[in-house]
This record gives sequence, structure tokens and C-alpha cells, in this order.
Amino acid sequence: MLSLRCIMTTLPMTAALSATHLAALQLPPALRRLYIARDGDTAGEIATARLADRARDAGIEALVLSSRCGDFNDDLRRFGIDSFRADLRTQLAPGDFSRFAFAE
Repeated sequence: MLSLRCIMTTLPMTAALSATHLAALQLPPALRRLYIARDGDTAGEIATARLADRARDAGIEALVLSSRCGDFNDDLRRFGIDSFRADLRTQLAPGDFSRFAFAE
């Protein structure tokens, strides 16, 4: 989440350190769109699918953010902030990048 915070400085975020913590996440009733930063391992994929299903069942749009290397920190370190920013921009809903991102 800290790597994403480098770009999306005003987007509210929370980190779940395990699939169990992610399953316990309470979705706020006013939430309309949820970005899920997916880990590239099997547990991360399963947890992401479950959270996305829960969100959709609650009427929340769920969008999954994926890294190239399987970890956003690895992406940031390997490709640099400009490439990381460009990758992230393509995964967000229209208008959200300019709304939540640190100025380029």
C-alpha cells in the first residue's frame, strides 16, 4: 500500500496483512467504488475474488489493481515512479487518477 500511496496520495486506503484480515474488512455503507490491490500469489488471488464478490453483492463497484511483478513495491523499484504511475493510470476508473494522484 505504501507504493500505491506514493502515487495516489489522497485516495483513502487500508492495508490487510493477510487474507483473514481482508475477509474481516467492513465495507462502509456509503462506498461506491473499491480498488483492490491484488497480490500475485494464490492466496492473494483468492482473497481478492472473495472481497470483490462481497463488494459487488453490496452494490459496490470493485476494480482490481494488478502489478507487473506480482508486488507493487517491486514494480516501483524495478520500473521507476513514472512507469509505475503510467501502469496505475490505465487501471483506474476514468477521472480517478486526476482526482487522487499526486501531480506529475
